[in-house]
Amino acid sequence: MRYSVAPRGRFLLGRCPSLHHIRCVRGCKYISFYLYHKVNIQKMIDLKSYVRDIIDFPKKGINFKDITPLLSDPVACNACSEQLYQLAKDLQIDTVVGVEARGFYFGVPLANRLGAGFVPVRKPGKLPYKTISMTYDLEYGTDTLEMHQDAIKPGARVLLHDDVLATGGTAKAVCELIEELGGEVVQCNFIMELSFLQGNQKLAPRDIRSIFSY
Repeated sequence: MRYSVAPRGRFLLGRCPSLHHIRCVRGCKYISFYLYHKVNIQKMIDLKSYVRDIIDFPKKGINFKDITPLLSDPVACNACSEQLYQLAKDLQIDTVVGVEARGFYFGVPLANRLGAGFVPVRKPGKLPYKTISMTYDLEYGTDTLEMHQDAIKPGARVLLHDDVLATGGTAKAVCELIEELGGEVVQCNFIMELSFLQGNQKLAPRDIRSIFSY
């Protein structure tokens, strides 16, 4: 809703997609400012309700957490970006590392908000320059990830971001790539954690944060 301040100071109720602005009206001059802090409004959104279960994907027995409904809703998507930022805003991050492919969705805007660079971690053959690689176990097989050899500067404070922490194999492999290049993993940052899989044990003692968990 939009609240307009008339010349006598009365609030007039109107329609506004941002949900949290006041519009101050005096003649032809318009001043917009926040009615509530954006964080407080966006914490009211139940992000978990935008994640749907896909049974037996990508293999039988796997219950896949699909975030595409969240991505398609601009209010939920903005709320997710804001909450991820709140988890890491005080950490003085130099580089955000996002894991292919769902770690790219929020990894780039998160890096932008933090004033940090962004580094993609990709599957074999996707990166054009010289790479280092790591093979690791998944809950449904094995996989390999690669990172450019010059992606992380020694001593860099690095935030690892992905959409979900499951068994922890992917995140552990990426942490090891970062540390092999001399970076410090300051935080492992996720939208959600499947806590019953105990993937956080593979990442200990690193700092692990997520917006919500199952």
